[in-house]
Amino acid sequence: MRRVDRYRHGELEHLSDEIAEEVPVAMIYDDVPFAVMMVTPLDLEDFALGFSLSEGLISTSAELTSVEVHPRLEGVELAMRVASDKLAQRIGSSGERLLPGRSGCGLCGARLLEDAVRHPAPVGPGPRIAPAALARALEALGAAQPVNSETGSVHAAAWVRVDGSIALVREDVGRHNALDKLIGAMVKAQIDPERGFLLVTSRASYEMVTKAASAGITLMAAISAPTALAIHLAESTRLTLIGFARAGSYVVYTHPQRLLQVTGVNP
Repeated sequence: MRRVDRYRHGELEHLSDEIAEEVPVAMIYDDVPFAVMMVTPLDLEDFALGFSLSEGLISTSAELTSVEVHPRLEGVELAMRVASDKLAQRIGSSGERLLPGRSGCGLCGARLLEDAVRHPAPVGPGPRIAPAALARALEALGAAQPVNSETGSVHAAAWVRVDGSIALVREDVGRHNALDKLIGAMVKAQIDPERGFLLVTSRASYEMVTKAASAGITLMAAISAPTALAIHLAESTRLTLIGFARAGSYVVYTHPQRLLQVTGVNP
């Protein structure tokens, strides 16, 4: 909460404003620092699991054997234990892996091009989604974002059932963080990623598509535009990518077979 001055139509108001938190969160695996992320400090255990899975540090939730959240004066430490050799492969022999991460950085912990540009396995067939289901989810999403309703400054990632009802939402200042939190929450709840679709309040970047495909999600709808690399990756992983998802309209960039189209108009 912060006291602010608001100017509107020539009038000055003195009022209180809710502000979203953004704190450094150190990701520490087996006592080795891996990355420092700027994160909204909510649902951190979901974030730890989702980040570990989407960054390829573990293959299953069982490999993340423990997560401890340690508040510090400077921020938060997530101390994790893993039963996987993938972590050692990513860190290398030096063990020097402390890298700063911007809000929602999707390439943290990557030093080489082959680390940065990852290619997940193709996703499964997934469900077919009606336009009405996407419209229903878009209409309901605003009410499912309590932090954004208060602050107006965080992204959301939502898991949506086939009928368009929202099952889970996670929020964060970083769009990648919100998706990692959602993936972690989905795995904990044992949600089948082929029985619904993903809706995000951001652009569809390459990193977002990477994380979605890595989680086995077959359809991703974004409020804003996709990047060229995101489209390329979605095409190669067989993920249906939708951009500019708004009330009454959307653009399908890849694998349109998962959308139940009512009519078709040729230019």
